[in-house]
Amino acid sequence: MTPAMYPPIIAFLNLLGLFFLVLGRNQIKKGHRGEHKKLMLCALASSALFLVIYLIYHAQVGSVPYPLRDWTRVLYFLILFPHILLAALMVPFILAAVWFALKGRFEIHRKLVKWVWPVWAYVSVTGVLVYIMLYLYAGAGAE
Repeated sequence: MTPAMYPPIIAFLNLLGLFFLVLGRNQIKKGHRGEHKKLMLCALASSALFLVIYLIYHAQVGSVPYPLRDWTRVLYFLILFPHILLAALMVPFILAAVWFALKGRFEIHRKLVKWVWPVWAYVSVTGVLVYIMLYLYAGAGAE
């Protein structure tokens, strides 16, 4: 794979993770625990695959700077900085939420996901926005 192939895959995996998060949340609201569990494990798997591919990509190309020097640069960094911070912070909380659910400790699981789910969804959405702004709008990495 060439480095140019990675960003759309990374964005797709972010979007896929969000898709599973929303479907999983809808299923638990309906009381369908089995479906919820499957969908949330799919969200976890797509996010884990995202992370692996993201790290491989950035190990190859390094940091990709935002090339534009207009008003969108400020917007880009206003989206990027909380995205990075929250993405790093949420990993142990996601793992803890999954752990408690798999152990049947649903009261603790519910307390965690009250905060973890919206952050995870936010990170997924902003990951797609970062891709759109950096690679589609600004054309970074264009060969």
